[in-house]
Amino acid sequence: MKINGNEIRPGNVIEHQGGLWAAVKINAVKPGKGPAYAQVELKNLIDGRKMNERFRASETVERVRLEQKDHTYLYKEGDMLVFMDQENYEQVSIPTDMIGDRAAFLQDGMAVTIESHEGRPIGVALPEHVALEITETEPTVKGQTASSSYKPSTVDNGLRIMVPPYMSVGEKIIVNTETLEYVKRAD
Repeated sequence: MKINGNEIRPGNVIEHQGGLWAAVKINAVKPGKGPAYAQVELKNLIDGRKMNERFRASETVERVRLEQKDHTYLYKEGDMLVFMDQENYEQVSIPTDMIGDRAAFLQDGMAVTIESHEGRPIGVALPEHVALEITETEPTVKGQTASSSYKPSTVDNGLRIMVPPYMSVGEKIIVNTETLEYVKRAD
């Protein structure tokens, strides 16, 4: 689907210079001289490179629609992660580096969404929040709960996360998988 250069929005995937690029940031620029343009920060979906590009309103770009399918995480095999399609039960292997640090959040049976373009997986969307258990943290100091400072702790998947000072070992917490931050205490 063709769109004008000034219609690009953050999160859009476009075909540009022979590759697939996701728009990360957009800045509309109206110079005193000359036509207005959109300054777009793009990230390559295949290799992760970033670049800045200017698109005028008169230019057209090809907006790409990604196919999204629900999968279930099964297990890790070497440097590959194995997922199962929830519709036809086919297994898909994806390199761990495609997910990066967020691979630590994967749990057996977790539902994820795999984005693909022309049958080739290019991204994995994890749930926004995951429940984890604190395995190691500093002891609570009396009176410290009144302050808004956080303390470091380790959760059961090995990540270090800052938690409120009143949290202790064995408590379950909700963590944001995008920002790697504490959200709230789990129910």
